[in-house]
Amino acid sequence: MEKGQTMYHKNPYIQYMYSYPHKTAYRPLAGVNLRDYGQRFAGAGHGLYLHVPFCQSKCGYCNLFSVTGLGREAMEGYLDAVERQASQYREILESAGTVFSDFTIGGGTPLLLEERQLQRVFDLADKYMEFEEHRQIVIETAPNQTTKEKLNLLKRQGITRVSMGIQSFSDRELAILRRGHGGERARRALELLKSYDFPCVNVDFIYGIPGQTPESLLGSLKEAVSFGPDEIFLYPLYVKHGVSLEREGVVPEPETAYQEYREAAAYLKSEGFRQDSMRRFVRPKGTDVGGVREFSDCGFATSLALGCGGRSYAGDLHFCTPYAITRESCMAELRAFTECRDYTSITHGILLSGEEEKRRYAIRHLLIRPGLDREAYRQKFGTEALEDFPLLLQWMEQGFLEEKKGTGKQASERQRAERTETGRPETGPGWLTLTEEGLGLSDCLGPELISPEIRRKMEEWDDVHKKDHDSLQGQPEKL
Repeated sequence: MEKGQTMYHKNPYIQYMYSYPHKTAYRPLAGVNLRDYGQRFAGAGHGLYLHVPFCQSKCGYCNLFSVTGLGREAMEGYLDAVERQASQYREILESAGTVFSDFTIGGGTPLLLEERQLQRVFDLADKYMEFEEHRQIVIETAPNQTTKEKLNLLKRQGITRVSMGIQSFSDRELAILRRGHGGERARRALELLKSYDFPCVNVDFIYGIPGQTPESLLGSLKEAVSFGPDEIFLYPLYVKHGVSLEREGVVPEPETAYQEYREAAAYLKSEGFRQDSMRRFVRPKGTDVGGVREFSDCGFATSLALGCGGRSYAGDLHFCTPYAITRESCMAELRAFTECRDYTSITHGILLSGEEEKRRYAIRHLLIRPGLDREAYRQKFGTEALEDFPLLLQWMEQGFLEEKKGTGKQASERQRAERTETGRPETGPGWLTLTEEGLGLSDCLGPELISPEIRRKMEEWDDVHKKDHDSLQGQPEKL
């Protein structure tokens, strides 16, 4: 290990903490019904997510809920089930006066649907759900599915954000990842997408690909920047158990990936992008230029999912269909979803304790700038973040975390308190923000905040499902 490095630099990539707890900590639930939680969706400001679990091909690193090889009839049957689910939810949501502020269509690859089916997705959402007048509508796409006809449809629907997974412009790197497109197809698709002038266009790239170099990664990013995207997400390559790259023996090199990340982050910032998290780089607009991301309280946001594989958040209740990776397990869950007759019965999820809600709130804010507002934390929980999580003091001593004054819109004179004689922040106002170094180590710092109980459940799930998956190796896939 080089001088100045810590154990964190040896493997900065432990786990992507996009939410907490992970779905592998969920368990079967009994006697839980959405009707008992309907008032948690009262009024406006909620999110709606609709999952489309179909893909043209399965990427080599993909451990998300998606299936390939299904045709029009199967997709139509799935949408029939989604509509039944939405109709059952409508009665509950109407009594609560639910109004959604944003609508996300994720996958899978939503644009794999035929135009008529894609239109049906928007129609059923409008038929059964109420939305704010200026709702945000987000959808994901891939280069092979980005066509004029489907973009015309998205434009008519008022889509506000389109996210395209490109991952690389290098044909060699795309082949390693088992992506279904080549570099030239990605270029044409991005050029076409940008010609439609959607309010926000995001593109995703992966680093840490075997054989990739900082130069080849920067080559892809420079091409991407030349198209003028509004946001770029950088993802490290993870090869999890059950994905095809694991069977092929592909092993990412964390030290190489970390070096690529550092050079890529520096390049994007030199091009005027603002870094909001380890993954997200945003091109500021208007008065946002030169500033920091506006604080957004995201610890207790409510969101309802339609479809198989999406996750719902209703306060301390999180629920979804059981987590699945392999094609066989995904197909089993898909069949169970399409055959379900009572979607209001919640059979799989987790009820968070007060301690776990604190952890969720801390993780959700620490890993994205401007960070964790200590006063907001104290007002929500009646305790101090640094006392609840003394680990954060260690991060501060190691240079991964700092307290900032006057950061974000909610900052005020109260945040100008001096440090105590011990050198620790005063108990009271301030923002806990990851340093540049800490931000790049988010995937090994964040997992340290997982509770022993949640970690035990995740490891238990891994042990059981690794055995199940390994027993299926060599068996033919069943369509």
